[in-house]
Amino acid sequence: MVELSEKQGKGLPRAAMIAVAEDGVSDGEIDASIAELARLLDTAGAVGAVSVIQRRSAPNARTYLGSGKCAELKTLCENEDIALICADSELSPIQIRNLEDAVGVRVIDRSMLILDIFALHADSGEGKLQVEIAQLKYTIPRLTGQGQALSRQGGGIGTRGPGESKLESDRRHLRRRIAALERKLSELERSRAVQRAERGRSGLYKIAVVGYTNAGKSTLLNTMTAADVLAKDQLFATLDPTTRRLTLPSGRTVLLTDTVGFIRGLPHHLIRAFRATLDEVKYADAILMVADSNDPCVAEQLEVTRSLLADLGAAEKPTLLVYNKCDLLPMVPENGEDTVYVCARSGQGLDALSERLERMADDGTKRVTYLFAPHESAKLARLYDRAVVENVDYTEQGTAVTVLADRKTRGQYARWEK
Repeated sequence: MVELSEKQGKGLPRAAMIAVAEDGVSDGEIDASIAELARLLDTAGAVGAVSVIQRRSAPNARTYLGSGKCAELKTLCENEDIALICADSELSPIQIRNLEDAVGVRVIDRSMLILDIFALHADSGEGKLQVEIAQLKYTIPRLTGQGQALSRQGGGIGTRGPGESKLESDRRHLRRRIAALERKLSELERSRAVQRAERGRSGLYKIAVVGYTNAGKSTLLNTMTAADVLAKDQLFATLDPTTRRLTLPSGRTVLLTDTVGFIRGLPHHLIRAFRATLDEVKYADAILMVADSNDPCVAEQLEVTRSLLADLGAAEKPTLLVYNKCDLLPMVPENGEDTVYVCARSGQGLDALSERLERMADDGTKRVTYLFAPHESAKLARLYDRAVVENVDYTEQGTAVTVLADRKTRGQYARWEK
């Protein structure tokens, strides 16, 4: 199947998008995936001009597409001035090399494209390190796909080297580079852990804002907290987590942390490289899951988000589902027990969202007063790390402290409760 994109793009490289629709994949699912690939290409600075989709029980092990489709793709690339082919799956080095040989056009896959976008949008030192590590780990097993130029060993005069192929030399160089980058990243991760511990000692309720890329997480954070997080109508516009204070209607302060967007087929190397960043989700007290209510694939996107949360060990945290961009719906549904409809850009529904966040933060938290004898100062000091201290009163009997404490802390300090 061949489809022409309505978007022509002026002066941008034109790309052909290819996909194999395996058994059980509906036309709607493959069309939605190709549309998402076109958006990824647009974010990277190219135009998804045409698409070639083949129904097969499995991709061809050598060329991804069958021989007939490869010939069709070659003709299409020549007629449509195609400069790049992008597969909607992760390809093996052999598939990339053979497909390039068959068609005569540079080939990349979905993972390479996502890595390129992350490299484009990485602003902080940590983000750049994470992306480069992921790119290098992705590159090492694919060096064989770069052809004969990487090897000095051959069968003729002048091709024999000192015993180590250029390919192995390249691999060793990349591994050394990865080790050096990971040492630098470890130092930054320790700094992030210190910052996280400081936020934990503040006693403030921590909420991680997660969701599919371009669902409007950054816009929501900006509107609610008057922050200045980059918010664009692009995939992966935000890579670095940003934490801002939010004052709820009662006057209580909570912390909102914006996180990198999720997407189907997020490269494993990227997930591992961004583990320290994504740990902001694991250490949060609750999850604000943002979804684009107007996206026809919202159910599938939520499934991807929930799956990645489970991988991060955050699936069981209290979660509030926020359907954003509700102004684009013909009729806004009623809010449910764990769902809220909002428009982050205009502010519609944010009052109801703030009230839900208030209830979420208050769940299991109660105001209690503890009395500590003079010799129990160590216990008192630890309480400061575990609860929000509202008042301290020094009496003849000892130190009376009024705090907002969760169930776990109340159980640990039950013997000192007045």
